[in-house]
Order: sequence, then C-alpha cells, then structure tokens
Amino acid sequence: MPFYAGSGYTPDMRLLFFSAILVMTNLQAETYYRTFFHKHPVKQRIKPGEIVATRTLDSSGKDHTGTEVTDGPNPLTGPFYVEGAEPGDALVIQFRKVRLNRDWGYSGYRLGLFAMTPEYIEKTYPPIYKRDLVRKGFAHYVPWDLDREKGLVRLREPGSKAVVMEFPAKPMLGCVGVAAAGDWAPTSSPSGPYGGNLDYNRIGEGATVILPVYHAGAMLFLGDGHALQGDGEPTGNGVETSMDVEFSVSVRKGVALTGPRVETAEAIISIGSQPEFQSSLDRALEMATTDMVQYLMTEHGLEEWAAHLLIAFQGKYEVVTARGSMALLIPRASLRKK
Repeated sequence: MPFYAGSGYTPDMRLLFFSAILVMTNLQAETYYRTFFHKHPVKQRIKPGEIVATRTLDSSGKDHTGTEVTDGPNPLTGPFYVEGAEPGDALVIQFRKVRLNRDWGYSGYRLGLFAMTPEYIEKTYPPIYKRDLVRKGFAHYVPWDLDREKGLVRLREPGSKAVVMEFPAKPMLGCVGVAAAGDWAPTSSPSGPYGGNLDYNRIGEGATVILPVYHAGAMLFLGDGHALQGDGEPTGNGVETSMDVEFSVSVRKGVALTGPRVETAEAIISIGSQPEFQSSLDRALEMATTDMVQYLMTEHGLEEWAAHLLIAFQGKYEVVTARGSMALLIPRASLRKK
C-alpha cells in the first residue's frame, strides 16, 4: 500500500523507503510485555519496507482461540527493532491489515464514572451484570458476537427492548507505541508522547501512525485490539478482542516529533497524547493544536499565519480518551496546492 498522495512527503525530507522484501506470516510471540521499555528482549529485527504479519491478544491476555496465554491488562506484541531507527528520527508505521480473528469480544457494562456528572453518578446503576460470564472473577463485562463475514458487532446479552444493539465493526488497535525516553517504563495502560495506549479509533487498517524515536531501533509494540470503540472510550474499553495485523515501517531521519501523528486517506491528524486524569482535555487540545501548526508548516509548506487560519476554519477536534487525549484533524481536501 503506497503512502497517500499529497501527504507532503518529499525526497528532501530524507525518507528511507524500501520495497517490501519479505512477508513473515504468523509471527507469534512467546513472551508478552506490559511496559513500553527499551530493555525488553527484541522479538524481531525488521527492515524498513519489510511487511510483518503477526497477532495481538485481547486486553485480558486471551488469543484468537480464547486461550488465556498471559496476564492483562493490555499485553503487548513486540518489541520490534527497526533497523536504522535512531533517537531523533520519526518512525512511520503503516497498517496494511487490522482484522478480527475470532467471533467474540467483550466490553464494560456501564459508562465510566469519569464520563458523567456527580449528580447523575449518585443515581446510576452498579456495574454488575453476571459474575464469570466473560472473565472469571469479574462481573462488570458483557459479551459481544463478532460476525466477521458481515462485518458486524452484536451485543449477545442483555437485550434491549428499544433498539437493536448491532453495529458495523471498525477494528482498531488501542496500543501502538515505541520505547519511552530514558529508562522510563510506562505500563500499557496510559498514553504519552511515545504513543502507548492511545485508544484512538482511527488507528485501523489503512492508517499510518508516526511516532518519535527515543532509542536505537525504536522498539515498537502493538496490542489491545478493539472490534469497535466510540470516541473517548467512555466505558474505559472498546469491544475487546484479538487481531490479525500486518504492518510495514519506514524511518524519517532527523525529524524530531513531540508526540504521535496519524494519517488516513481523509485527513492528517495530530494527537495531544497524555495519560488520562493527568491534565484536563484543554491541555491535550493545546498540545494537538501546537503540533498541527508545526505539521502544516514543516511538511506541507504553509506559512505560520496560513497554518493558524487553516486550523481555525478547517480543523476538527475529536476526544480520543475521556479525561485524556485530544486529536486535531485537517481534511486532505483542505491541503490543495496552488
């Protein structure tokens, strides 16, 4: 899959592109980590342009057969050591395939208290449905059926008397990240400038994620597949499931980023990525907006004033995680060249 036309990538940005030279099918991990740490043993060394096929577990540690192979939360496939990636570079991850690989998933039974007003919280129902129904020892999850042939996500139980709880599936990866700066080893639950548990529902098949590199090889990790997730992840999870994933990478030399970026066929996106509950969404909005100004200036050639006005009149903000991160989208149609 080529990079999107008109994305602003030019030879003078010193992109390192290589044609695909290898497909590694069913590359399975034997050990899963739950931190984005540069000292974890390398799962696989990969070259830019190489196509990697692998699988991720669901957030509880179950695989495509439903077997629990490790503990949760959010076990990570990786790390992948990218040849040629050095601190100060940008790692470009192109998701060629993000597909459901089993017929069930699960989600929370109630919105998180963090998503509601204190007045409502006092009256809402408890997050208890049926103990051991989905996960042993837990009562706050409900099961979903995943129709891979029709591409549908259907709530198995409970049943609503008012509406049909069946929706188009939109597979995505919650966790995409590189080893964090220094000797910091953040867990697979929060997000940050290194990516991490971004939980952004646009990171699916066809999306490109761009992350700063802090260590040699970048040390890329993936995980936490969702069959469907609304904006903000207000239950604290999506429809959790395992995934088949194919991706390739490239390295942009000497392009230092302050946080994650995403590109889709429709938009370029800056993410103000921060752990939930650390700061307000106002701060995340500021981070996303500041990065987008730089994005438009350095990669699309806009004057600073033009970047400001384009954001003001064409930008769209999305809540990535409630009490956490924000995204700013600029439609590609707004980036027409003279």
